[in-house]
Amino acid sequence: MNDPIKHVILLKLENHSFDQMLGCFNSIYPTLEGVSERNFNFDSKSKEFFQKPMDYVQMEIDPNHEHENVVEQLSNGNSGFVKNLEKVKGCKDLQKQKIMAYYPKGSLPALHTLAENFTICDHWFSSVPGPTWPNRFFALTGTTKGFLKMPVGMKDLDMLINQDQTTIFDRLNEKNISWKVFYYDMPCSLILWNQRKAENVKNYSLIENLFDLIENGKEKDFPEFTFIEPKYFGTDQNDDHPPHNVMKAQKLIADVYSALVSNEELFMSSLLIVVYDEHGGFYDHVVPPPAIPPDENVEQYTFNQYGVRVPALLVSPYAKKDFTNVLFDHTSILKYLSDKWNLGPLGNRVASATSIGTVLLDKPRSYSEMPGFIRIPFSKLVAPEPELEERAENGHQEALELLWKSMESGTLAVTVESLKEFSPTWKSNLKILLNWKYWLGVLLTGFGRYLEARAKGDVLAANSRKISPAQLMTLATKNNDSSKRT
Repeated sequence: MNDPIKHVILLKLENHSFDQMLGCFNSIYPTLEGVSERNFNFDSKSKEFFQKPMDYVQMEIDPNHEHENVVEQLSNGNSGFVKNLEKVKGCKDLQKQKIMAYYPKGSLPALHTLAENFTICDHWFSSVPGPTWPNRFFALTGTTKGFLKMPVGMKDLDMLINQDQTTIFDRLNEKNISWKVFYYDMPCSLILWNQRKAENVKNYSLIENLFDLIENGKEKDFPEFTFIEPKYFGTDQNDDHPPHNVMKAQKLIADVYSALVSNEELFMSSLLIVVYDEHGGFYDHVVPPPAIPPDENVEQYTFNQYGVRVPALLVSPYAKKDFTNVLFDHTSILKYLSDKWNLGPLGNRVASATSIGTVLLDKPRSYSEMPGFIRIPFSKLVAPEPELEERAENGHQEALELLWKSMESGTLAVTVESLKEFSPTWKSNLKILLNWKYWLGVLLTGFGRYLEARAKGDVLAANSRKISPAQLMTLATKNNDSSKRT
């Protein structure tokens, strides 16, 4: 594939719909399929809630978006959003209006600045009508191996322990294509089994090293593929997941873009993809079309329909200042990377996807056309209701935290391998093991320290197929130290 772009950077945020975030841009592009104040939903009392502009920065509740909720939201031509919210949350009219509302042009300073200057994808659908993790797995592997449910605390842990499929990172390794994952707290991509191989863990690095590399490195030093994971936990969470202040995600977008554009050589050879994983329960008026199932795994769903439309931008000198209505989903990124570097297959969905490369320019626009730094004032980062951010953790995050703690102790890195090899009931045994970890943390943390001590002698890395976060941090530290420049 004749493609002048040398670096592809993927920034994936969470839980907002296209209409909500970018639907306002039909004021610039009349044929863009955006918002209309004629679009509405009824609640259970037949009260109408129309699409209206609102500039709120914090949603008090987290609208449900598990598969069963999405099915209800999409019923009768996307007419069930308000009724589903009312059914699940029993909320007031203000919240009902908020899930129908949209941000007026200019109210999201980073996203809207980039949308005005680069390519808006107005038919980019989430890969499945369901929650975050399945859509993130599709974005990195092209499948979820039949799983659609997200674990809640100790329940449904199969989602955590069955994701051993081939990933885009495996395919890049096969072709010696350089890649890195930059992260803040817990990199969710480590849920994928293959990412915990020692040779892959070395490619994880803390987020500050991304900015250091852009500022002080040369274009040739930058990875060919970069995946940026936002901060998923804490009051400074910037993944854009409600009820956190949306301006924190705006700052992340602004920081990444501003860093890139400050390095002209790097920016002129790069493509930044800014996309959301799924709609988060917020209204969108476009009915998702049929989709190609990725494989024969249909334990929890047939995977024959896309999920709700999500915000997506292609930011590059090779991205036109316009919009495209070409149908994309998250696997369109994988299709582009596969075509670009002649990678091995990643399932039927990827094979049938339309590559985002089809809408890129053959020749770059001038650097002088690019918008300069985007700055988000600190005052905008203060949440109107900070107490909501302090108690924002949900059951899905608890499950992820549980996994992270278990990996930190080293138990998941070693014990799963032995369970799989020696026990026909290894999955149920793992659940018991994790439950013990949850309640008897002191005991297993001690065991983890023993494993970590072994790891320092490279025994664990040599004998285990997986690696623990304790080793991850050791390797990341070494990697980060070596990347610093004077």
